[in-house]
Amino acid sequence: MLIRWLVNAGGLFLISYALEGIEVEGALPALIAAAVLGIINAIIRPILLILTLPINILTLGLFTLILNGAMLALAAQVVRGFTVSGFWSAVLGALLLSIISSVMSFFIEDIARPHSEY
Repeated sequence: MLIRWLVNAGGLFLISYALEGIEVEGALPALIAAAVLGIINAIIRPILLILTLPINILTLGLFTLILNGAMLALAAQVVRGFTVSGFWSAVLGALLLSIISSVMSFFIEDIARPHSEY
């Protein structure tokens, strides 16, 4: 869990360099933003996913990208030193963070998984 938190913080830091509308003012705000984003995604996001299920079904799951962007923007409202300006910056930033997190989780699980000696 600690490694995933650090990966997400690093992902936020990288995204701030890649996108114009997202800014992180140092390592500490990135770490705090990753923690807040994790808490928001654990508590608020499931409730919103259930409430927006009909829209999500109609859009074949694409509305989830909008929700992820909203969660990133909400985290930016809470954390000082982490800003997201604009709707599309939030959605694209959430998409990039999701990709970075997924790829890094794949490599972390591959490293942690014991390999057989066949």
